Amino acid sequence: MKVALPKDLAQDIDLAKRRHGEMCRQKRIFNSRNRLIGGDSEAWDVQVHDQTIKEATEKVRHETFAAEMRQNDKIMCILENREKRDRRNLCRALNNFQQRFQMPETRREFDLSDPLALRKDLPARLSDNDVRNSISGMQKFMGEDLNFQERKKFQEEQNREWSLQQQKEWLNARADHKSAESLHTQTRLQLDHTARHLQMLEGSTRRAVCATVKEFNKNQALEAAARRRREKKQEQEDNLAEISNLLRGDLLSENPEQAASSFGPHRVVPDRWKGMSREQLERIRLVQKQQVQEKLVATSPALPSSQHHPTHLLRGLGTVRGRGAVLSWRESLHNATSQKNYMKEVYTNDPTGDYFSQFNTRSR
Repeated sequence: MKVALPKDLAQDIDLAKRRHGEMCRQKRIFNSRNRLIGGDSEAWDVQVHDQTIKEATEKVRHETFAAEMRQNDKIMCILENREKRDRRNLCRALNNFQQRFQMPETRREFDLSDPLALRKDLPARLSDNDVRNSISGMQKFMGEDLNFQERKKFQEEQNREWSLQQQKEWLNARADHKSAESLHTQTRLQLDHTARHLQMLEGSTRRAVCATVKEFNKNQALEAAARRRREKKQEQEDNLAEISNLLRGDLLSENPEQAASSFGPHRVVPDRWKGMSREQLERIRLVQKQQVQEKLVATSPALPSSQHHPTHLLRGLGTVRGRGAVLSWRESLHNATSQKNYMKEVYTNDPTGDYFSQFNTRSR
């Protein structure tokens, strides 16, 4: 039964973070659309969302203005119809008054323009005292009128009737005027009440629209603030992950294994190689010394042929040093043989699908 240690869990978490970062980087780099266009799709989405919100706000604003215009048109139509109706009623009342109380026969001057005046006129003389029986053809003189008293009474009565009729007409006209003013006042009050009611409806509608727009803007501001907080938190987490990866990665720790090349153990990656280790430097110096000794042995004619081999030369220098030199010399020969076989395999064999499939698999 395996027990998960905290160190193992931390390594698993680091490995998972690196894998996730590598997958995100590959998604960004291997996406040909983003690589060629180079656009910020998230910013475009935000712009499209803002444009949609702006269009919706403009649409609500236009619809509100259209509703107000329709409401104003209805009010104007109602007021125009009422004005026309009041004008018709006033004209009708005026015509009725003229037909009832202003007939031509009731005028005092009607007898001067009566078309039937000759038909209604009395004869010149109807009795012995007729006006036609006058001296020298004169029909009537002052003081000779037999119906003077009756005519005078009749005229007085007629004047009294005319005065009463005028008073009655004046009172009726005054009553009609008061009735018309009362009707006009009531109409104006009703119109003012209707206009005040419509104004209250308009104010309530405008307040409702403003409240809706305010709530919508508030929600948008809250969403934007939440989105900014999430983005800031994600950016902080990414920065912390990147700092942690850099601190725990092979770059700052100078791990020599990161410079190992996939083309062979004898090759390194230049941008990752941190230089040779102390053991490698000592090995190179030992090989150089061995080469110097070999050159000295090769150039010395007094030595026997059996001593030309570096092993015999190093054996004479001491047991420990000679054994180390032999091992180094054998290792150099083994490396040279491996390099020769590797180059032979590289330049003689055809590349397979595994060779091409190793490219473009990582983002670095």
